[in-house]
Amino acid sequence: MSTPIESADAYLQRTAQARLDELMEFLRIPTIGVLSEHHADVLAGAAWLAERFRAIGLENVEVSATAGRPVVYADWLHAPDAPTVIVYCHYDVQPVDPLELWARPPFEPRVESGRLYARGAADDKGQAHMHLWAAKAWLQTAGRLPINIRFVFEGEEEAGSPHFEAWLEANVDRLGADVIVISDTSFYEGNHPALTIGLRGNTYLQVDVSGSRQDLHSGSYGGLVQNPANALARILASLRDGEGRVTVPGFYDDCPELSDEAREQFARLPFDEAAFIEEIEVPSLFGEAGYSPLERRGVRPTLDICGLWAGFQGEGTKTIIPAHAHAKISCRLPWGMDPMRTFERVRDAILAVD
Repeated sequence: MSTPIESADAYLQRTAQARLDELMEFLRIPTIGVLSEHHADVLAGAAWLAERFRAIGLENVEVSATAGRPVVYADWLHAPDAPTVIVYCHYDVQPVDPLELWARPPFEPRVESGRLYARGAADDKGQAHMHLWAAKAWLQTAGRLPINIRFVFEGEEEAGSPHFEAWLEANVDRLGADVIVISDTSFYEGNHPALTIGLRGNTYLQVDVSGSRQDLHSGSYGGLVQNPANALARILASLRDGEGRVTVPGFYDDCPELSDEAREQFARLPFDEAAFIEEIEVPSLFGEAGYSPLERRGVRPTLDICGLWAGFQGEGTKTIIPAHAHAKISCRLPWGMDPMRTFERVRDAILAVD
């Protein structure tokens, strides 16, 4: 006689194609939460999830409004002697521009060489869908779940969760649990599983440099006025040195140093640097000296330019001094580094550039 886990697993194996078809349906919804023009798509994604929650037998299903995108909630609380688990995922996805750099249309999912390609397949719709079907498999085969569970699926994670904290505070009475599982992570590599115990946070800022009230002709004004694009380039270049270390005063003051034990644990993880370079198609790895690639990726802070624009962007030439220049900067922060304090330090360093 099979165990409940074996029965659930067999059910999942039998329904593999149905699971794939349904996930592809989910991936076709362009739930780009950071773009207002996709608000209706985000609502459609929330409704899609709520419908599936109800269909598999979960209770108290709700598309819960916030001041921005909704949170989808559902629960099953009929295991009195078992722990209660909150499962957190998000169903919004990142923007897809520039489209011309996509090898495959982002919202037309395809399976190639055993991998499913689409925006959101790995972040975070695949994980959300996995939990749906895990619950469904137990309810279909055992008629119950082995634990109490609360699903909390957010619609603004990619925008920095601006309204999620208020939602949590407003719903604290129905969020009691013994543990929270955040399913916004992945396997370590391939089919090598991982238990993620920490993630770096993020602080994000935009730098806007203004000059004249309109673009100026470079033949008439070149050499007479400061070019905002040149000024921005100087600002950005001042924030890191040639080895990738952030030069912002005080940037590392609150960054915890790795213990010898932690460094030994990182060193035990399998990591093929040459294969990694080949996979992401870069000539070599680059980053803060004195730390391994896995240490830099996992527990060291960063400062990266995520967007940069100024002046004429079209084909051909246009001899101007742009009136404005802009950059978006992201700082990944390990535990111990306060996002607001980091923002202030980076801001002050920018404003101090002559």
